[in-house]
Amino acid sequence: MQVIGLCRFSYPAIGGFQVEHDSIEERIAFLYQPDRLEERFQLLETVALPCLRAQTDPDFELIIVIGDSLPKQHRDRLHDITAGMPQIRIVSEPPRRQREVMKELLQKARRDPSKPCLQFRHDDDDAISVDFVERLRASVDDCAGLVKRHKTVAFDWTRGYVAEMGADGIAATEILRTLYVASLGMYIRGGCPLTIMNFAHEKIHRFMPVVSDSGPPMWVRTHNGYNDSRQKKVKPVPVEPLTREQEGEFRARFAIDADQIRRRFGR
Repeated sequence: MQVIGLCRFSYPAIGGFQVEHDSIEERIAFLYQPDRLEERFQLLETVALPCLRAQTDPDFELIIVIGDSLPKQHRDRLHDITAGMPQIRIVSEPPRRQREVMKELLQKARRDPSKPCLQFRHDDDDAISVDFVERLRASVDDCAGLVKRHKTVAFDWTRGYVAEMGADGIAATEILRTLYVASLGMYIRGGCPLTIMNFAHEKIHRFMPVVSDSGPPMWVRTHNGYNDSRQKKVKPVPVEPLTREQEGEFRARFAIDADQIRRRFGR
């Protein structure tokens, strides 16, 4: 079964952000600030990409969506750091309505729309467990009766970490959270035109059955200087530095290397 992921990398969508701007030019200027883009690349290189390279089931695709105005040096850098990852396809788009363009890209990515597929979203500053694709695919078999009766079914792994990355390494805390973007997948029946981008992730349970699993930690959400959802006043999440043992667990579970974090963020 085809598995398709979607990642937005500083794409200047019309809508789709909690931080508002008066014009698309202001949004582009905000997204392409040198310090912001440097942080996004740091997180992409050390958090979001390693877990994809290490997937126990490598049979998936990931579309990375960028703006057609992304400066050439950043476009080249993105191609360089994703080289050697055949699952990744970088797509350049002009500013358009967020859901419109994302739905269109996902629909076009289906090799055979008459057959079912699995879809997921992947934020450029988060990680999924190295066995996410394997578990997502297996969940369809585990819930064969459910997917037979419904055109769409969501699969939600609710245990993960909030983490902060810095020159001192990783500080984190384990939490339970339902319907977060990371480790939320969606089954779509053959012939059904819906995509995971038809729905706000936190509201997806209103439209289809959701199978929740609170087993092993399946995601890492980073808190950083440019989280879109944290640009307004929000309650801070206390985190603590990982022990060496916990660093080993992060490396095994998410392919996040604390020593690489220290080197990359210590510059």
